[in-house]
Amino acid sequence: MIKKIKVQDAVGTKLAHDVTEIRPGEFKGPAFRKDHIVCDGDICHLQRLGKDHLYVLDLEQDEIHENDAALILGQALAGDGVRCEGDPKEGKVRLFAERDGLLLVDTAALAAFNMVEEVMCATLHKHTLVRAGEMLAATRAIPLVMKRVPIDRAAAIARQNGGTLSVKPLRKAKVGVIITGNEVYYGRIEDRFGPILTEKVAILGSEVTGVEFAADDAEMISKAIRNHLSKGCDLLLLSGGMSVDPDDVTRHGIRLAGATEVHYGSAVLPGAMFLVAYIGGLTLLGVPACALYHKTTILDLVLPRILAGEHVTRAELAFLGHGGLCRDCEECTYPHCPFGKGS
Repeated sequence: MIKKIKVQDAVGTKLAHDVTEIRPGEFKGPAFRKDHIVCDGDICHLQRLGKDHLYVLDLEQDEIHENDAALILGQALAGDGVRCEGDPKEGKVRLFAERDGLLLVDTAALAAFNMVEEVMCATLHKHTLVRAGEMLAATRAIPLVMKRVPIDRAAAIARQNGGTLSVKPLRKAKVGVIITGNEVYYGRIEDRFGPILTEKVAILGSEVTGVEFAADDAEMISKAIRNHLSKGCDLLLLSGGMSVDPDDVTRHGIRLAGATEVHYGSAVLPGAMFLVAYIGGLTLLGVPACALYHKTTILDLVLPRILAGEHVTRAELAFLGHGGLCRDCEECTYPHCPFGKGS
């Protein structure tokens, strides 16, 4: 039960909730916290905040306060690698990454959670690279007081499959690189692909352990793949030879090397001629020539997912189409842009 009293008559009572203050461009937060005991000096401040009345709570057994509800919801949403802060403010709690890694969001569970009346949760996009301590989501119970039943239902939805949000660490892979193409192999032009791929691998905490060059010859490419395998690499990047020209034989070389699962083509621009293949437990990524020109391509979307242990199939490459069109901005701001955020 909620009892309404005039603010002038509230001296000596405890606030039933945080009282928010907003100073445009300067501050937004609680001016007074829940359970603060109102004194004479608070009256004018509360009135300036528009509080002519305050509320005294006498909760029924089947009711719950917004702060307590938010804490239950936050703890249910937090999966592996995610922590929920223990001090709700204004009926809201935030969730943070416990480690560096790739944010995973069970979007179906999140939608079902948000369909429960009077609760909400907002998150970063799934597959966002995050740092330890970074805020990932926030959740709250919307009314000051609500029934326990919907809170319990929302928490059960959030808790299924180990939590709606998790952060998967990226493994430190030993990466082999194969640069294909007659123009580089025979020294007609200088290789620019190797440094680009090496930098992208290093940024994600892995290491390029070797770079080989191969002509536009399927047997030579196959031999280079097997050579990297014999040296113990656990991820292989191949550049060039991914287009539709008859002399682009990289895909054939990958199959000759023993790939039993090959997915060619993606619903992303730049990166339509991207390739994902598997030889046993080894992942091979075929990187098209667009990566020489564009700072950000499909490789930047898929490589973190591979390092986080995901098995990328044709379906994943297809779902990337929603949000998979790069706007090719004059100054690239990725990942602070819509590219790759639709799947």
